[in-house]
Amino acid sequence: MNKRIQVLLVEHQTLVKIGIRTILSGTEDFEIVGEAANGAEGFELFKKLNPDVVILSLRMPDSCAIDVLGDYFAFDKRAKIIVLADHAGDAEISKALKKGALGYICKDISPEELTKAIRVVNQSKKYIPSDIAEILSEHLGEEELTKTESSVLRYLVGGMSNKEIAFALDVSENTVKTHVKNIFDKLGVSDRTSAATLAIKRGLVRIHL
Repeated sequence: MNKRIQVLLVEHQTLVKIGIRTILSGTEDFEIVGEAANGAEGFELFKKLNPDVVILSLRMPDSCAIDVLGDYFAFDKRAKIIVLADHAGDAEISKALKKGALGYICKDISPEELTKAIRVVNQSKKYIPSDIAEILSEHLGEEELTKTESSVLRYLVGGMSNKEIAFALDVSENTVKTHVKNIFDKLGVSDRTSAATLAIKRGLVRIHL
């Protein structure tokens, strides 16, 4: 019998953990060697257990997967990580892949695709479901927001006026207006509400619930 693929599951939602555990325990070539409910605990288990594949939740009580991926690869550059998200925002997918994640899946994934994703990533290959790949392709070639524009967008999503954003960034209100116009142009929207909605949907801005 071939060696089982050892999986570390880092996910704080109990029902999601139970679902993944049930799926993998019903398949003879997988073994969940550890479970963690937050980012810090997950990284400690990773260092201790040396799993074949890590399923790492994008949103955790203490961190975001995109921010902690670097810790995993600093400890082991050969780490094989699948990011698990509630929904597919193209900006977050791109960031996760650029940081070294080999897979990106959503929590509504089918059992068959979940096991396929783990097997593929265990071979050090990338796995992106077709629906997520399509979302990525829709935004290929689009001009990215600058760091300042991203900051302005974050404040805009928070409901701040141009005057309030100018004060927060210590710039003139006219400068903020220029940034807002550039944001609208890059996102293809014409008003603040549409910009905020699209920013959340695409994962351009993080919302802490």
